[in-house]
Amino acid sequence: MSDAVILYDKLIAANPEIDRKGKTMPYTSLNGHMFSFLSKEGVMGLRLAPTDREIFIAKYNSRIMEQHGRQMKEYVVIPAKLLEDTKQLSPYLQKSCEYLSSLKPKSVKKKK
Repeated sequence: MSDAVILYDKLIAANPEIDRKGKTMPYTSLNGHMFSFLSKEGVMGLRLAPTDREIFIAKYNSRIMEQHGRQMKEYVVIPAKLLEDTKQLSPYLQKSCEYLSSLKPKSVKKKK
């Protein structure tokens, strides 16, 4: 298990109302919307509301997350040093969860 996975799991464990999902790619979701994940490279992405996203990027000198050559417009890159600081990062995970709870749940497609 990589250090990033251990730190990600520690962050999720500090927020007991949030469940970690995914075996090969750890992530969290609410109402069918993913709001945090750990990339294969060990970089954490966190989905934030527009205002929180702007503040976060400025405060932590971060940027918009990219995956497979595409920008993930609502996700910010969590700097490695911040991922190590569960206490400082936890409120942002909470803000992300609150933002997602304001979105309309995704409809679930039934398998045929």
